[in-house]
Amino acid sequence: MKPSRHCSGPQSRRDFLKFGALTLGGLSAAGIVPWKVEAVDGPNSAPSRGRLAAESDTAVIFIWLPGGPPHMEMYDMKPDAPAEYRGDFRPVRTNVPGIDVCEHLPMHTRIADKFTIIRSIAHNFADHGGGHKRFLTGRDPVSPVGFVTDHPMVGSMVYKVRGQRAGGVPNYVSGTDGGRDHIDVFSFGSAYLGPSVHPFTVAGDPTDPAFQVRNLNSIQPRERLGDRLQLLQRLDTTRSANDPTGTMSAMDTYRQRALGMLTTDEARRAFDLSQEPQRVRERYGMHRYGQRALLARRLVEAGASFVTMVMENPSPFRGGFPADATYNWDSHAVNCHIFNDSLFRFPFYDRAVTALIEDLYDRGLDRRVLLIVTGEFGRTPRITYSDGRPGRDHWPQAMSLIVSGGGMRMGQVIGATNARGEHPVQRRMTPNDLWATMFQHLGIDHDHTSFLDHTGRPMPILPYGTPIAELL
Repeated sequence: MKPSRHCSGPQSRRDFLKFGALTLGGLSAAGIVPWKVEAVDGPNSAPSRGRLAAESDTAVIFIWLPGGPPHMEMYDMKPDAPAEYRGDFRPVRTNVPGIDVCEHLPMHTRIADKFTIIRSIAHNFADHGGGHKRFLTGRDPVSPVGFVTDHPMVGSMVYKVRGQRAGGVPNYVSGTDGGRDHIDVFSFGSAYLGPSVHPFTVAGDPTDPAFQVRNLNSIQPRERLGDRLQLLQRLDTTRSANDPTGTMSAMDTYRQRALGMLTTDEARRAFDLSQEPQRVRERYGMHRYGQRALLARRLVEAGASFVTMVMENPSPFRGGFPADATYNWDSHAVNCHIFNDSLFRFPFYDRAVTALIEDLYDRGLDRRVLLIVTGEFGRTPRITYSDGRPGRDHWPQAMSLIVSGGGMRMGQVIGATNARGEHPVQRRMTPNDLWATMFQHLGIDHDHTSFLDHTGRPMPILPYGTPIAELL
């Protein structure tokens, strides 16, 4: 692959700051609907076909690392490869014989018995948009670029099957940086399932002392409720008798979800990080990565089924970047010095992820909750340069990710790449095998579950994929 002349990652933060709080007339201005209606819920998206019984007490935390984390700097190091491949870092042993990780992930070394590294997942989409869509939907996208999905993101599939709890926390939540909460920034769209199964998105910096979740803060919520109910009643008067697109039907779903959260203390407590002892918050790290990881644990503990936390900018509140680091994980030489960026980023990541894993085990959540940590692809095994600065480009032919919990077998490495980290040579898999494993954990029969698309055709939840036997 030729080095990119420029790559802003999965859309630059500046590009999406203009979205701000997404609005739909006055409703979003009131803070009730934090998602944008861009698709419709019509007759074709109502009940899914298949055996939909799911184990309601199981859950998934999905940590998304947009841009593509460097597999050869993290979990698949090649110390014996030529210098132009192996890079500057060295592997170190963990508490599990035979499992090595990067020397700059020291907290990982103490808990390798509680996670599994998968080194052999691969696909064929090297653009960020195509990579996001391919990985997150389990299907080859129609276009290899762009972030609007042709098929639903797996989180929306889970939400469609499980629905929303009566009251309590939203069953599907995502957390992002401010200005990054548009549904198509990370290909989180729900396609033919419609906007009623979009995630409840929490945008902003959770280390900001003024951070709060709209409508879930505890400051006079009930005093505001009457005004918002009146707003919803006025909105009803605009409903079309036919509603051919189903948009207003989707708004009914939004209203029920919004009112359920507005009238319960359970949701406000789950989102309130100040409920945690300070020592626990510091264990995770007082930065975006750490506090989002902690929030994810609180949400699944409170009953959410699928929680996605996006980890891009790792810095603490009002913290800056080194001159040769970049915003997300897109470590081209034109974007950053990959080794200096990693030295900046890895300590935040190391603390947040290991604290989350340990906390899930310490709190007895390790059987109920499956943790998945990944990006859309890996990085080129051969180092590239721009003005003498090293980097790695997009590389979907090989990547590494980790999983933890779910009552599965931990403390192992599954799969292997060749001596230069270029492609799998043992146990080659696709993202679909990961999702098949996840659906099985959730009690969702991926072999016999389908949804109706916009034309009324049944679309299987996955077109193919087999649960990863080594984990089960």
